[in-house]
Amino acid sequence: MGVPGYPEALQVLSRDAGSDVHQVLAAACGTVPAWDPVVYLADFSRTVLYPLDPEPSPEQVTGTLAGRAFATAQPVAGSQSRDGQRIWVPVMEQAACTGVLALTVAEATEQVLAQAKLLGVFAGLITAVAVRVSDIPDLRRRDRAMSLPASMQWDLLPPLTARSAGAVLAGILEPAYDIAGDAFDYAVNGDDLHFAILDGVGHGIGSTLLTGLAIGAYRHARRAGEPLPATHAAIDQALAGHYGDLSFATGIIARLGTSSGHLEWSCAGHPPPLLLRGRKVVAELSSDPALPFGLGTAPPEPSAIDLEPGDAVLCYTDGVIEARTPDGEFFGLQRLSDLAEREAASEQPAEELIRRLVLSVIDHQASALRDDATLLLVQWTGPPG
Repeated sequence: MGVPGYPEALQVLSRDAGSDVHQVLAAACGTVPAWDPVVYLADFSRTVLYPLDPEPSPEQVTGTLAGRAFATAQPVAGSQSRDGQRIWVPVMEQAACTGVLALTVAEATEQVLAQAKLLGVFAGLITAVAVRVSDIPDLRRRDRAMSLPASMQWDLLPPLTARSAGAVLAGILEPAYDIAGDAFDYAVNGDDLHFAILDGVGHGIGSTLLTGLAIGAYRHARRAGEPLPATHAAIDQALAGHYGDLSFATGIIARLGTSSGHLEWSCAGHPPPLLLRGRKVVAELSSDPALPFGLGTAPPEPSAIDLEPGDAVLCYTDGVIEARTPDGEFFGLQRLSDLAEREAASEQPAEELIRRLVLSVIDHQASALRDDATLLLVQWTGPPG
């Protein structure tokens, strides 16, 4: 077994920024040896894996070996045959699992799987490069038409998952192909994990533009090193100053010290987050009442709590608990809490936990969400060792 040919692959990539991802991977695979690499990217709803190569068939996330590799972020091997053994490894864009890489190897030994897993990380890096210079990866992973507001909103978002030495963050939005006013953002800045969830009033392009301005103001203040009260005020002033009417966005902005577990947050008319401890929802993280961003009010004093290792904070928009069946039954906070506890007990990765939660919301509303539904899970794993 050889080491992947990364120098050869990088030479291919450096000659043409629009290089076919599979040509680059083939150059890296030759020395393993491995062959027939195919990258599959998760669609925007994270239910189907679509190949970048148009010839193979898509793979469902549920009930397939490829889907198991994606959901668990671990290598999965198929049956041995005379032609070799097909394996699937997660495609990782830093901490975010964006799809799977399928390879054929002579035998899926532990050493081969370890090298293949690194190839999945390499596939994530070169796919991320391809996304910046080509529309093909984005188009391949769409299984239906996407609205203009949704397209703009996805371009605004950071990767859906992030990991640092002391924390894990995962977010998801639905309806993925028609999202408008919901968004989240974050930054891992040394020992601090900053994060926010926002929900702009209204629907369609107007809601997307409003939320985009709120995210821009949040990032600007955060990057200037402003404390939470000043950041809260900056978002409020940006919306109030531009719109001059009753346009607003609800939201939560927060900072988690990953060395200490100290969490502080500021709420602007948004549903309070849930605190999960020991796989149980033990509290709502309440805070001083405050009007939504954009209504020209003074920022509240931040609330604070010291988390215990393993604690998780679940933020959500009102479209989650207000999803309702055709006969009017709301999804509700209790149902969200019960499902969060059940999925936490399954010990799935954070991104799989919230994927399952949002699928439950969609199923409850018979696959026809009337409002955006967004979840953001932040877990403090403990002080870095």
